Amino acid sequence: MTTTVVAPSGCSFRPLAGVLTATAVSLTGTRVSAIALPWFVLATTGSATMTGLVAFAEMAPYVAVKALTGPLVDRLGPRVVSWTTDAVSAVAAGLVPLLHAQGLLPFWVLLVMVAVIGAMRGPGDLAKSVMVPEAADRAQVPMERATGLSGVTERLASTVGPAVGGGLVALIGPLAGLAINAGTFALGSLIIAIALPRGMGRSAVPAAATDPSEQEPPAGYWRMFREGFTFLRSEPLLLTVIVMIGITNLIDAGFVTVLVPVWARESGNGPAAIGLLAAVMGATAVVGSLIAAAVASRLPRRTVFFTGFLLCGAPRFLVLALGAPMWLVLTVVAISGFGSGFLNPIIGAVLFERVPRHLLGRVHALGDSLAWAGIPLGGLVAGAAVALVGLIPSLIVGGVLYFATTTLAGLRPEWREMDRRRGSETRADSTAVEPEPAHSA
Repeated sequence: MTTTVVAPSGCSFRPLAGVLTATAVSLTGTRVSAIALPWFVLATTGSATMTGLVAFAEMAPYVAVKALTGPLVDRLGPRVVSWTTDAVSAVAAGLVPLLHAQGLLPFWVLLVMVAVIGAMRGPGDLAKSVMVPEAADRAQVPMERATGLSGVTERLASTVGPAVGGGLVALIGPLAGLAINAGTFALGSLIIAIALPRGMGRSAVPAAATDPSEQEPPAGYWRMFREGFTFLRSEPLLLTVIVMIGITNLIDAGFVTVLVPVWARESGNGPAAIGLLAAVMGATAVVGSLIAAAVASRLPRRTVFFTGFLLCGAPRFLVLALGAPMWLVLTVVAISGFGSGFLNPIIGAVLFERVPRHLLGRVHALGDSLAWAGIPLGGLVAGAAVALVGLIPSLIVGGVLYFATTTLAGLRPEWREMDRRRGSETRADSTAVEPEPAHSA
């Protein structure tokens, strides 16, 4: 069967702007909820363990559904998947404050609503990410710059969302943050449905052969799933990145959903401090992402990648464990945010370079799900650790594990493949649109 690519014609910035705007809106609401929901559970139950259970209820469906929807994103198109899942998330998120106001929100119902949101967020986030390469092609923007802009968008959401969430929770209460989350999901769905052209994200699918005798029936779901799994298994660099990030994501999840809220409560700083820390880290991450978007092709990827993890990992845990004054905590968090801003543009560029476009949904879904597999457990582990040994030992152990993971992983030989020479070819096959090559270290 002949494999050709239906390439977008002309130059249009509207799809890229639409994807980035919808991502910013949806993520901002999610970051608001990340402050409001744990504080709501802590305020109503007083239990760190139950707070971790709510985090598990959201992230376990997120990971599982995301892993299984890659073939559907490739077949149906990411635009349709994005706006429909965001619409369902808006309804589920809106029901939480509504049911609570009516006295109809027992804990098990809260878990169900949170699970629905997580199950819809997984494919919704995947679909938006999958549309970035084609949107970059349509705008004639280099791939690393597009992934850098995507990273800036995520970091801006991580700055505005926690600041708004922390302020709202402190002034009005956590339910206001949950209501905003519902509104942002609805707005993100509307942006995707209106701003992006129909069929967006499906232009890299191999075109049908002109000779009817050469045409093949569409591949079944499990065959598509198996193709994505087989390709990912053949990529040692991607697998190494996924394993390392999977471990750090587990530790980060416990830090964000349990350890920081418990620290804020025990230190007397309150929910506003949670939002302030996240906003400061997000603001400096925006700066790092902007620099990465501007000069990423001239930076040594491997060195920048591991330096970024060194800055954004263990120091956050240790400064809280030491009971440092707020100015020092904010300084360390600011430095951590700056380092983290360089990570996603590098990871995104490596992924889009090495994965053929027609496999992108499947491989991206599997890779993300494996990397996020530990996140549902992060809150449970952190909640249990606080209950067993207390906050400070939990923070110290988390920081040590983070440092060991990001340092020892760098000894693996696969990381040499991260640095590419100008003009070198990517691993993507001839059906993929080649991104702009990066400079070597």
